[in-house]
Parts: sequence; structure tokens; C-alpha cells
Amino acid sequence: MRRRTALALAVLLTWLASPAAAQNREHQQMAAELRMLQEQAQQLALTLATLNQALAESMKAIGALGGRLDESNNATRKMFADQKLLIDNIAEGVRVIRERTDDTNVRIATLREELEALRTTVQALQQVALAPPPAPVDPSALPDPNAPAPPPAPPPVALPPTAGLSPTRLYETARADYFAGQWSSAISGFEAFLRAFPRSEQADDAQLYIGETYYAQNQWAQAITAYTRVIDSYPGTNSVPIAYYKRGLAEQQLGQIDAARASWEAAAKMFPDSDAGRLAKQSLDRLSSQPKP
Repeated sequence: MRRRTALALAVLLTWLASPAAAQNREHQQMAAELRMLQEQAQQLALTLATLNQALAESMKAIGALGGRLDESNNATRKMFADQKLLIDNIAEGVRVIRERTDDTNVRIATLREELEALRTTVQALQQVALAPPPAPVDPSALPDPNAPAPPPAPPPVALPPTAGLSPTRLYETARADYFAGQWSSAISGFEAFLRAFPRSEQADDAQLYIGETYYAQNQWAQAITAYTRVIDSYPGTNSVPIAYYKRGLAEQQLGQIDAARASWEAAAKMFPDSDAGRLAKQSLDRLSSQPKP
């Protein structure tokens, strides 16, 4: 009986000891894994701290680089602004020099015209000075009927009315007479200008002013003739569109409606972008809106 009790007690102890040993091994394994996790966590913490420090240093470097970039951008913008200012100053200086050069060229051209006019006057005066004087006549001598007739005296050399006047001065004088309402003097001046300087750049303007002078005096036929001369003699100049338009107005005043329409149609067709072309188009529109007789 005692043996059985002791055997049962030993079996019971063995059964009770087996789960405790198994639990102890599990606890030991969990503790080991926990230590490993703690070590890994510590390593991760060290790595994270290192990365944070490196990131902070990188941010500082980026901040310093951004500051240098800002300084570089500011310096570049300032350099561009200085260059633009310098270029603007150079362009302004070139513009002033060009204007002064143009003014100088105009003055030189005027002086050249003055010199040419003076040269023409000097040549005319030389012709007058070199003309042979008339032969002396003795008032006390009796006329010889057998003597040959004396040669006719050469006609006197007269100076041209434009002697000593440059094209610019002659043109401006006639133009001043026009604006002063001195119509006869203006026409005479412009005609003298055209005779003396037919190839001048202002020849078309002078001929146009002749037409304008006649138009201002209501001399429609003479104005039409002057405007037609502008169109025929000076094609391609800026006076032609005005001549077409004003000729149409003069023709309308004379009741020549078909001729006026033809003049305005020519101005509107050939010079649509000019003021005269637009005015001619308006005149055609007004003419079309009028009832036909």
C-alpha cells in the first residue's frame, strides 16, 4: 500500500514538474527575444539619431546654399539692371547723335544749296561783266554815208529773278506768301521755284500749292489743271493722293460729277490707307446717297 502511494506521489510530482519546466523554457525564450528586440530598438534609435543629425546638417547646408543662391540672384538682377540702364543710356545717346547728325545733314544740304545759288549768281554776274562795252562814238564827227552799219549791240544779260536764292529759301518764301493770303505772290514764287529747281524734292509740294492757291480763290478750272500736273508729273510722291481728292472737289464745284467720281475712285482705290483716300471714300459715299436728278 505504501509503495503504491509513493509511486502515485512520484508520478504526480513528475506530472506537475513537466508543465513548470515547459513554462520556464518559454519564459526564457521570450526573455531572450525581448532582449534581442531591445537591442534592435537601441540600434534603430542610434541609427535614427544619426540620420536626424545628418538631416539637420543637410538642412543647414541647404539653407546656406539657398542664401548664397539668393545673393547670387540678387547680384545677377542688379547686374542686369545696371546693364539695362547702360544700354538705355547708350541708346539715348545714339538717338541724340542721330538727331544731331540729321540736323547737321540738313544744314549742310541747305548750305550746299546756298553755295550753288551763289555760284549761279556769280556766273551770271561774270557774264554781265564780260559783255563787250559799246564802241565809243565821237559826237563831233560827221557821219560817213559809205561807212558800214555798226553791228547790233548784244542784248543785255539780265540776272534771273532767283539769283542768290537757294531752293529752300525760295520755297519757304512762296509758302509764307501762301499762308499770308498773298495768292499772286505765292503762285509766282512756286512757279519760279519749279523753273529754277525742277528736280527738287519739294517740286511736287510746290505744284500742289499752286493748285491749292487757285482752289482758295475759287478758280476751279486752274486748280484742276494744277492738280492734274501733280498727278502726271510727280507720280509716286505723297502729293498725288491729295491732288486726286482736291481735283475731285474742284470738279464737283464745276458740276462735273462724273469726273469728280473718277478722281475720288482713283484716290480711294490706289491710296486706301491715306487720309486723302479715306476722304475720297467718304465723298463717294455721300455722292451715292444723293438722289439722282
